[in-house]
Amino acid sequence: MTILIVRLGALGDLVHTIPAAAALRRRFPAARIDWAVDTRHAPLVGLVEVVDRVVPLQGRSAAAWVQLVRDLRPARYDVALDFQGLMKSAVIARASGAGRVIGFSIWHLREKTARPFYSEVEPDGPFTHVIEKNLRMTQALGVTDTTVEFPLRRVASGARDDVCRRAAGRAIALLNPGAAWPNKRWPASRFAEVAAFLHDVHGMHACVLWGPGEEALAREVVAVSAGAAHLAPPTTTPDLLEICRSAAIMVSGDTGPLHIAGAAGTPLVAIFGPTDPARNGPWSAADVAVSRSAACGCSYRRRCTQSAWCLLDVPVAEVTAAVQRRLAAARDP
Repeated sequence: MTILIVRLGALGDLVHTIPAAAALRRRFPAARIDWAVDTRHAPLVGLVEVVDRVVPLQGRSAAAWVQLVRDLRPARYDVALDFQGLMKSAVIARASGAGRVIGFSIWHLREKTARPFYSEVEPDGPFTHVIEKNLRMTQALGVTDTTVEFPLRRVASGARDDVCRRAAGRAIALLNPGAAWPNKRWPASRFAEVAAFLHDVHGMHACVLWGPGEEALAREVVAVSAGAAHLAPPTTTPDLLEICRSAAIMVSGDTGPLHIAGAAGTPLVAIFGPTDPARNGPWSAADVAVSRSAACGCSYRRRCTQSAWCLLDVPVAEVTAAVQRRLAAARDP
């Protein structure tokens, strides 16, 4: 059995696809499982222990697409599963030459034009979280064990070592103020107040994470934290995973690092505005979501279209109370 997973991005969505890859490996232990992914996110997929080969899309040019198909075709896949539900991902799944091409039903596709490229679709059935949605697609291949697992290998990380040195034996709290969507970002000044709470009340080392284009935002949190927060070193995706494995808690909006931390088993407090935590949020029942999604007027839009930004309605006290609950649950699982 040769299987191709098509999920190009984004970071959080890739994390939510890993349990489906793990379920496929449990069902087909001798299968070859490859994963087509945007080259930016290849380092994450390269950590997934159940994947045999990462096949990167090396850009957006026509030449990059042609090269990807050339890289896929020799594998002669028995089946390709499109976990993205876009026209581009459906085209890749079909162009791979797979004998079967499975995708989401038309009711669950992000782009309805993807449907003609599938030879079959997921079985019918309800789902709440996107992890459940992805696992349901694997049932088309006879998967019955839908246990949620994130088999990610451990790697050496100088950035993790640096964070641990600075913590000097104190528990590490991660703050992640960035997000690709501007309306997913809770104000930097409020993250700084949470850092002060973690430092003063719990004696924690508060470390502010940042990714491409987010360093200025992270520095703003540090600058107004009155010395309670410290800037994380530059990190790769493997670095981020290892830092999360060493942390006692993360406070973050709905963005890739939050979901990487969840896959690592880090206790989470998640701040949600335009997206629904029941669908896209932390998987662990012990994690806490502070949400305004029910009242948000720009649901699943990248920018706020309302006169009042919903995340401004989330006070620091509500987040610190959530931190207290999550740390208590971690102490008494």
